[in-house]
Amino acid sequence: MDNFEEYLRQGEPEKAEKAKLWKAAIGLQQVDGLTPSDYLITTARQNIEGKITIAEVKYRLDDYYQQNPLKNDPSRTEEADKVSARIAEILGEQAFTFSPVEYLTIHRRLFQDIYDYAGKIRDYNITKREWVLNGETVLYAGAEGLKATFEYDFEQEKKFSYKGLSQQEMIEHIAHFISYLWQIHIFGEGNTRTTAIFLIKYLRKLGFKEVNNDLFAEHSLYFRNALVRANYENISKGIYATQQYLVHFLSSLLFKEHHEFKNRKLHVDY
Repeated sequence: MDNFEEYLRQGEPEKAEKAKLWKAAIGLQQVDGLTPSDYLITTARQNIEGKITIAEVKYRLDDYYQQNPLKNDPSRTEEADKVSARIAEILGEQAFTFSPVEYLTIHRRLFQDIYDYAGKIRDYNITKREWVLNGETVLYAGAEGLKATFEYDFEQEKKFSYKGLSQQEMIEHIAHFISYLWQIHIFGEGNTRTTAIFLIKYLRKLGFKEVNNDLFAEHSLYFRNALVRANYENISKGIYATQQYLVHFLSSLLFKEHHEFKNRKLHVDY
């Protein structure tokens, strides 16, 4: 992340804004334990400096990996590079529509040519072992009712009015909506990154123009673990679903409240 700090210190608004987008884009790869390459960092810096457009960044990455294919790459560096560039592109755009189609489109744009099912609703059930749950899994929505559940959540949120709500009530409602949307886990992979991008765009639509994207740059894994804890309970062991951690994240994201983001504190045994 220090690769872009100089642009934030220099105070040139356009460069600083691009640097923030790239920091968030790269930081979001942490949710899957991915690290972009030095080539991506170098190319991103050229974009920040105005030497090349984001379209040229994407073209160079495609060309680079055609010339330097990574076979059976467990680190998934190509995915990290390409998805980072695509996130930076989407976050730099002003266009947005609050709809299920928009959510599916974001996933398709992020993972096209990376996953065969980019932008497609999964047709199988999934489980994912979570460190924060001692290897247990969140119960994700079943494949049979995915589309209906997904569309219902959007319909309910679209009807909801934030008028008259306190700051805390707004944050709690957003946490409720986004945690339920994530819990559906409508795709086989890439759900958290898609949800994060959709959330940032939706918050802008709601009027939160100064979203603190540094949190996604530095604490995206905490964001994912907070979503996990919001959707997991094991009453027999005294573990209950809690949106507390997600509320803390959103409070800092929107209103710059100070909270400590330590993943170990989200562990069920903490």
